[in-house]
Amino acid sequence: MSVSYPGQHGFVDAVRDVSFTVGREKVGIVGESGSGKSTIGRALLKLLPSARISARALDFNGMDLSRATERQMLAVRGRRISMVLQDPKYSLNPVKRVGDQVAEAYLVHHRVAKAEAKRRAIAMLDAVRIRDPEKVYSLYPHEVSGGMGQRIMIAMMLIPEPDLLIADEPTSALDVTVRLQVLDILDDLIRRRGIGVIFISHDLNLVRAFCDRVLIMYAGRIVESLDAQNLMDAKHPYSRGLLAAQPHIGGKRELLPVLQRDPAWREAG
Repeated sequence: MSVSYPGQHGFVDAVRDVSFTVGREKVGIVGESGSGKSTIGRALLKLLPSARISARALDFNGMDLSRATERQMLAVRGRRISMVLQDPKYSLNPVKRVGDQVAEAYLVHHRVAKAEAKRRAIAMLDAVRIRDPEKVYSLYPHEVSGGMGQRIMIAMMLIPEPDLLIADEPTSALDVTVRLQVLDILDDLIRRRGIGVIFISHDLNLVRAFCDRVLIMYAGRIVESLDAQNLMDAKHPYSRGLLAAQPHIGGKRELLPVLQRDPAWREAG
């Protein structure tokens, strides 16, 4: 898959010749800002109206998303592929109660009574370990904390029971303690429901601990793919540079090395 955006002098490539598979596993995509990570997630759901997306095929359980119509994509988004975005305050409707928004995500894809959707929404809020879910159901987004907002977003994306979840920096706005709690909840739900996950992040240590496989991106290309547990043994110079640029607690406080980029990396697949 390749993705280009219109610029002053023609189209500019944001993702170039990317190809990978995702099973019922957690696949992390890491890289610097601007490397194309989030573009991949949005392109899979055709959420980039101004971009030009080309691919031989985007196969999803036998369906080619690259040739799907907008009507077909409406049935895919949420119901079969869900996406958790970075910050809940920009994703939740500020004038609607959070519970109604979770219930709506179920009603859009299932023909049930509103009472049944509300019951399922409360059960889903409980599943993401929100205390007193009946009370939280009636709150507005400004009345919940950042950590609770992320749990609500996860509940909203998982209640339609999708096959694939795209998580784009889902915990970056949270402190370390809350981040670990949210990831633990997400991991538990994923394992019990057998969902595949694309986890987009710039946090190498987080991806190593949470994911099964890691794809490392540079300038719109995947430069290395390896098991998450072997991330510290990455071989590509760009991957080694990212690892070396991480600060560590303890030891000598030396200056972190500056990543030296090689123009040849742009052409290496």
